[in-house]
Amino acid sequence: MINNRQEKTTYIELEPELDACVETQAKRRYNQIVRELLKKGEERELAERLEILRLFLESADFNKLRSESEKHLIEGEKVKFIVHLEEGKPKHEMQIME
Repeated sequence: MINNRQEKTTYIELEPELDACVETQAKRRYNQIVRELLKKGEERELAERLEILRLFLESADFNKLRSESEKHLIEGEKVKFIVHLEEGKPKHEMQIME
């Protein structure tokens, strides 16, 4: 029997604001997950989210991401970054919401 089960990809959404850039939001979410893990103990999904954020924080070009997102935020648009792992490396996509 062939197992066609695919692994579920975990996505993290970060919504920067003018007073809290994507890096700040990622750090806040990282710290929130650390607190949850300390309270609840080891949880696979939380540990996975923590690893995604750790890799994103270590590798992203936040100056570039800030500059891309702030121009939309200044115009009053909402911005969302969606972060996930692809082949063990963090990938992100920026979405503009009206």
